[in-house]
Amino acid sequence: MSQLAAAVPGPTSIGNLLQYWRKARNLSQLALAHEAEVSPRHVCFLETGRSRPSREMVLLLASVLDVPLRERNGLLLAAGFAPMYSETRLDDPELGPVRAALAAILRQQEPYPAVVLNRHWDIIGSNDAAGRFFALLLGEARAREPSNVLRMIFDPRGLRPYVSNWEAVAETLIQRVQREAVGGVQDGATAKLLAEVLAYPDVPTNLREPKLGVPLLPVIPVRFHKAGDTYSYFSTVTTLGTPQDVTLQEVRIECFFPADSHTEQLARKLAAASAASD
Repeated sequence: MSQLAAAVPGPTSIGNLLQYWRKARNLSQLALAHEAEVSPRHVCFLETGRSRPSREMVLLLASVLDVPLRERNGLLLAAGFAPMYSETRLDDPELGPVRAALAAILRQQEPYPAVVLNRHWDIIGSNDAAGRFFALLLGEARAREPSNVLRMIFDPRGLRPYVSNWEAVAETLIQRVQREAVGGVQDGATAKLLAEVLAYPDVPTNLREPKLGVPLLPVIPVRFHKAGDTYSYFSTVTTLGTPQDVTLQEVRIECFFPADSHTEQLARKLAAASAASD
């Protein structure tokens, strides 16, 4: 299966969806039946439509197949049941403690950039350091616009001209899209976004077909060059543990750390300059 895997299919029968997720997890009907402690005959009947699953069976198989919460709701709907998992807006009062935790992580990362991403790589939150850094590279007006990490890196009008090791970063980012997809499988919107950015001008053809079976390096520095200075960062990604809400399962926090002392000094200098101008 290519690393640019097929996206989760749209509305279809419960049998087809179960078969899709079973194949996405590289399981045979026998293996799935064994893991779920049900008969292989029953799994076969569910996939072919000869039997209809109970709500409990849908949830059992979804758990065994490690189906993301959003897609578990889709499985329940396809089987004729109401969705189980809520999708709460991040600004909802109910998620106040989560927002406070995210804000604490962002503050702790100062004076180095940190961003909060949704499943489609949109930046939905950031710390002051990220705002300063994006403003340095793109200008104040562009930095305040809604941003998407994939578009920013691939768009010749975005960050791409400032990334000195752009091709290595772009290839790694494509691999990350697949690896960090919720549940390990792209949804339709992410697959469409990936096709969009790969169609930008002068994207090397080898990026459209990522190398298969090549392990990712533990750390890939991203080197930004602007006004004679080079900022070298690497990043870590944090997710929320055991969420029971669709929104929370899809949130990721990406924190950037200086890869050398020069970048550390530049980041502190940028923070001090910003504080002095306030």
